[in-house]
Amino acid sequence: MKKIILSAVAVLAFGFTNAQEVKFGVKAALNVANLTGDVDNASSIVGFQVGGFAEIKLSEKFAIQPEVLYSAQGAKSEGETFNLGYINIPVLAKYYVAKSFSLEAGPQIGFLTSAKIESEDVKDFVSSTDFSLNLGAGYDFTENLSAGLRYNFGLTNVYDTDLSDDSIKNGVFSVSLGYKF
Repeated sequence: MKKIILSAVAVLAFGFTNAQEVKFGVKAALNVANLTGDVDNASSIVGFQVGGFAEIKLSEKFAIQPEVLYSAQGAKSEGETFNLGYINIPVLAKYYVAKSFSLEAGPQIGFLTSAKIESEDVKDFVSSTDFSLNLGAGYDFTENLSAGLRYNFGLTNVYDTDLSDDSIKNGVFSVSLGYKF
């Protein structure tokens, strides 16, 4: 974990020192979240994301985009809704295929803020961190306004592995709007 954090800091430091342009922004997204793996009859729930980002342009075609987002995730199974709240920190590499269209990919770490089944708190049974991989695309309508599509592939078990052998992972599809300053 220390290596991942140090690597992310090194990439960001390199990006800031060599950046041609840095833009900050805010974004909001609609999530369609589900849980995959050892879960029976899980269906998606609708949630949201909200937060901020910095787009660090390294060249005309390449940028690094770190973000800090609150994300409402989870699933519905057997008539009960499992709601998860995370502070997610993705660090995305963006490649501009065309002037306004980009493809993005990168790792993400999530820190659990809440876990409930219906109104019952189950945070003690859920892993406090979630590692995942994001893949997506973005489109800049103007210099300030953008939209994006992204899928978050969970890589770690949602349940605390000391308490359960089940392998259940997050999966989140999001559609976002962003505003750059």
